[in-house]
Amino acid sequence: MDYRTEQLLNQELVQDYFLRNGGEEKERVKRVCRDYLSFREEVTAFQDRHFHALCRAACYQSQRSACCNKDGIITFFADLVINAVESTPEELTTLIASLREPRFDMKCIYLGPDGCRWHLKPIVCQMFLCEHAQREVLGAASEASDSWEGMKKREMQFRWPDRPVLFDQIESRFMAAGVSSSLMYLHNSPGLLRIKKKAGLL
Repeated sequence: MDYRTEQLLNQELVQDYFLRNGGEEKERVKRVCRDYLSFREEVTAFQDRHFHALCRAACYQSQRSACCNKDGIITFFADLVINAVESTPEELTTLIASLREPRFDMKCIYLGPDGCRWHLKPIVCQMFLCEHAQREVLGAASEASDSWEGMKKREMQFRWPDRPVLFDQIESRFMAAGVSSSLMYLHNSPGLLRIKKKAGLL
């Protein structure tokens, strides 16, 4: 299965789940994600303050982004779920419609004319900073560098399963409802399963 098809099927899988289970289930999942959503707001505010001007000019406007020029990015199942509970119906419709049209420009399949089509982009994308950006901003400001290192450590507390983590909890919730996804890495990835086993979670 190619990357675009896999993403489309999984996006539709998440939407179908919420359509079957109603708005109350969306609100329940959103409550579970409250700390994570607060963390993402902090990261966005930090990046807007320190990186927005540099990164937009250096990568998006120049069309040379090391990340957005890849046709495939790592998306966790939880990324899709959290984006779904945060997005408007119109945003989700636009996102899924874009996946139904093959692209041949070697750009990220989620990248549109106005930027990323995700309301809340995948955590791997959010936390990516190229070496140039890190040198320009973090190398010259120790306070910003310390803040960023702290955010990277906090990120792992949501998705790295050496303890009970949100991304694992979301996958388990959907699996209990009979949902199976190729993007449920915290239940499928041999490497992440070894980490869970070492931590006594299996």
